[in-house]
Amino acid sequence: MIDSLVLASNNTGKIKEFAQLLQTINITVKPQSTWQVEDADETGTTFVENAIIKARHAAKITGLPALADDSGLVVDALNGGPGVHTSRYAGVGADEITYTKKLLDNMQDVPDTERGACFVCVLVLMRHADDPIPLIAQATWQGEITRERRGNNGFGYDPVFFVPSENCASAELPSERKHQLSHRGRALQQLLKLIQQDQDVTA
Repeated sequence: MIDSLVLASNNTGKIKEFAQLLQTINITVKPQSTWQVEDADETGTTFVENAIIKARHAAKITGLPALADDSGLVVDALNGGPGVHTSRYAGVGADEITYTKKLLDNMQDVPDTERGACFVCVLVLMRHADDPIPLIAQATWQGEITRERRGNNGFGYDPVFFVPSENCASAELPSERKHQLSHRGRALQQLLKLIQQDQDVTA
């Protein structure tokens, strides 16, 4: 039975978002910084590889079940980039103003009809560091890249990710609505079902 998790992230935006998303379940979630765990080296070439690396790293150091998220932005006009390099698109440690500006600059000549993109989220829950069958959930969120930053909610690339169904950028959505639509929110709903099934089996 899982009653507590370590979140394998030191990203303040993700920590805040997961805290909001997970507040309805009876599982205590604390960020890996609680145990002074540094970020793992993301050496994988896919989202799922990197999520497993991060979850295993946190589980090994803390001795607790670990939940890791590897998310990114996949842009059609950039041949799927920045992809797994999303957080390092403008260099390690660059802030969101810098990397969203780089994205918009690189797409300034891309016509409106070719600005399709999607957010991708892969969640991995490892019960322990040597877990051979981790729980894995993934989801995508389709949208388009704007021509300028819009909105002040969310984090990362939210201000440049336009959501056609809502006629606004992700960063202009109320948090509750974003959680219903987003890649991370829907992947988490999948994961919660997997956790429940897993706990029903092991109960």
